[in-house]
Amino acid sequence: MTILLILLLFAGAAAGLILLREIRAKQMHIWLPDYLRHKGPPSHSGPTHIMFCFVDHFEPRWSNADYETEVKRVDRWAQGYPALARRHRDADGCHPKHCFYYPEEEYRKEHLDKIEAMCRQGLGEIEIHLHHDRDTEAGLREKLSRFTHNLHQTHGALSRWPKRDDLAWGFVHGNWALDNSEPDGSNCGINNELIILREEGCYADFTLPSVPSATQTSKINAIYYAKDDPLQPKSHDRGRDVTVGGKPWGDLMIVQGPLMLNWKYRKWGLLPRIENSDIRASYPPTPDRVDLWVKAGIHVKGRPEWLFIKVHTHGTQDCDMDALLGEPVDAMFHYLESRYNDGEKHVLHYVSTREMYNIIKAAEAGEKGDPNDFRNYILPPPENCPS
Repeated sequence: MTILLILLLFAGAAAGLILLREIRAKQMHIWLPDYLRHKGPPSHSGPTHIMFCFVDHFEPRWSNADYETEVKRVDRWAQGYPALARRHRDADGCHPKHCFYYPEEEYRKEHLDKIEAMCRQGLGEIEIHLHHDRDTEAGLREKLSRFTHNLHQTHGALSRWPKRDDLAWGFVHGNWALDNSEPDGSNCGINNELIILREEGCYADFTLPSVPSATQTSKINAIYYAKDDPLQPKSHDRGRDVTVGGKPWGDLMIVQGPLMLNWKYRKWGLLPRIENSDIRASYPPTPDRVDLWVKAGIHVKGRPEWLFIKVHTHGTQDCDMDALLGEPVDAMFHYLESRYNDGEKHVLHYVSTREMYNIIKAAEAGEKGDPNDFRNYILPPPENCPS
């Protein structure tokens, strides 16, 4: 970042103006201050454990597709993903676990039946995705209650909160607009959304990062609690880090994916490409990118030896499926297993978002050692997943 600032100072007025416009267009001004302060995790003794999680905004109806196209998209995953996942294992013998964040407004039983079958093979879990606009509190609660109970009763999906017996689920907000964070109020409409999510059973939000959207928070590369101000939007812009020996605070845990600057890929040979942990055919998951995810150092404060990497994609977009179900992602898993799973410097764990949350909570409670011991620390596996 120091290099970027020097370039802005010495590029000249015209070039500097272009660079500043690019920064504004990519919404970099929102999060650059936090990036400048980012130092990564402190040093520690022993191996670094890598919790790797792949979150999919899984939208079969993307771009208003017809029914035949929806079926083809889901079938391609049902046929292609098990073969890909079974070629890979982590230090615990687990295959990669794809997290299917399925949109409430796109529900079709026949599509979820196929995803459920993959979950029953131990290859993933189903969670909640939602697109809504100018919504009301009553409308949001009704959608969440109906959809979560349908997923559980029909497909055996979702965990349960212990002792309460309520359904527990992770959340990704459609169009990134968590807690009404779009500047124009579109794609949500509810300023107390964090409170509603918690009360309806959400264990954590996994929406971020959302760059280059204006919904991106100023706090980055963090696992933290956000407190909702029901009179204001984007209450999760700041919060309190989850910390060893700490306690829950506010309304909802926010688990972010890596947000970095990639200096090896530069626009105009000058401005670094933004690393926003989004996997696409146009931006495949190369070793350089994987290394940046690790360098982001996302961890529970006080437990630097446990790193959490959450990447995301939109798995049913036709232009990306060759990459997601083919060589680029296959190579990503191979690199993770060869570079970050030697048992001495690094230990790799493929986790679902539910397992990631459980391990985060174990760290908060002061647990240490092998994170594999804490995959089901609070929330048990759904009925459709092997225990």
